[in-house]
Amino acid sequence: MNTVRAGAALPAAEDNTGPVPIDGLAPTERRWAMLVIVLGLIVAVLDGTIVNLALPGIARELQASPSQAIWVVNAYQIATLVMLLPLASLGDLVGYRRVYLVGMAVFTLSSLAATFADSLATLTAARAFQGLGAAGIMSVNAALVRLTYPSSQLGKGMALNSLVVATSSVAGPSVAAAILSVASWPWLFAINVPLGIITFALGMKALPFNRVAPAAGLRFSPVDVALNVLMFSLVFLGVDRLGVREGPVQGTSGSQASAWGILVAGLVVGFIYLQRQRKQAVPLFPIDLLRIPVFALSMGTSVAAFCAQMLAYIALPFLLLDVYGRSHIEAGLLITAWPLAIVVMAPIAGRLIGRYPDGLLGGIGLGLLAAGLALLAALPAHPGNADIAWRMALCGLGFGLFQSPNNHTIVTSPPAHRSGAASGMLGTARLTGQTLGAVVLAAVFSLWSPHGGHGPVVALVLAACCAAVAAVFSSLRLKTTKPGA
Repeated sequence: MNTVRAGAALPAAEDNTGPVPIDGLAPTERRWAMLVIVLGLIVAVLDGTIVNLALPGIARELQASPSQAIWVVNAYQIATLVMLLPLASLGDLVGYRRVYLVGMAVFTLSSLAATFADSLATLTAARAFQGLGAAGIMSVNAALVRLTYPSSQLGKGMALNSLVVATSSVAGPSVAAAILSVASWPWLFAINVPLGIITFALGMKALPFNRVAPAAGLRFSPVDVALNVLMFSLVFLGVDRLGVREGPVQGTSGSQASAWGILVAGLVVGFIYLQRQRKQAVPLFPIDLLRIPVFALSMGTSVAAFCAQMLAYIALPFLLLDVYGRSHIEAGLLITAWPLAIVVMAPIAGRLIGRYPDGLLGGIGLGLLAAGLALLAALPAHPGNADIAWRMALCGLGFGLFQSPNNHTIVTSPPAHRSGAASGMLGTARLTGQTLGAVVLAAVFSLWSPHGGHGPVVALVLAACCAAVAAVFSSLRLKTTKPGA
């Protein structure tokens, strides 16, 4: 029996791991591997939001303006976004385990550098390298889960992933508040160092090796990587300048025009990039996987669902604060009902995977999401907190029921030698949907004020429509079988 290590077929005895199970790891080995995967995912997702609360203090201490300090966040997000697909492709080529471990090492070292940063420039550079490390962790995360679990239990692994992402996404501000209550902002990065060292050491022993050789024709092209980086960077910067990622702001017509110009430039580069990818046997941007009907429908489902989520997440604070007069604390607690419901639903969805078709589970979940969003848009003039909370929870339950089955299909429908590309597309679909939602919201708020009530309500109606479209995409998968099924 042969084992592929770092992209080359080697006898199992040569890597001292012993024979690799054909279908997942043994239970004890699986628990250790998932511990490593989960720890890496927690720190990578947490660091996307953990700094937000500390930005005013960082700006004061490093003598920077708020607009300059925001690059402590942007540098991390851009570096993660632009390198997801290149590192996922590299995982197919040299091994997911190697990409994950190098990513964790880069993340840990850059966290140490951020801890001792004495200027905004050095802190921003350290955060960019942190994002690069996070991309290494997240790009192959799902591919490693596929190697870790037997196919009959893969749904549990994907549900655990969804649970960790949902929990870590909402825990960032709370963890930051707890740390900042007893220590200064450098400790937000310092806590990553021991966690990173432990995770790296455990990963050296626990993470599985690739089991199949890379696809024939797979290569790592610097030109393709550069085009991928340029496309996603321009789109991110365009959306950021529109002011809709953290909430729309009023800007001059000139600044808005330049923002749209950057966004359009990103789309033009994207068109050129994708035309180039169509000619390649194993493209960096996995167009070959998009030719698999069930995979393409799952990606469409994910993009539409995350577009709905982004529309709602940005519109809801305006609705709660400006229209219904809730305080920031009240609004935060009410919105938290959504991710908490995801946490409740994720393990349930994991147990349902395999018993019922993923398309059916996703369709039902997205139908619930659409209903919850429509009900939020139709709130009465003076709703009670309970009226708002149960609608938020309905959205979260629907989103939680959709996410794990949809991810399961995205990861399992491609052939095993393209697991890395499929893993990278998970994050790409999420970010594409969120970017699309942000652009749509910018258009909505340019027509209807976000503060008068009409803008947020229109955004929620459009979000419900996006969720309904996602439900249709998901349901169409019931007529499509996976390759080899």
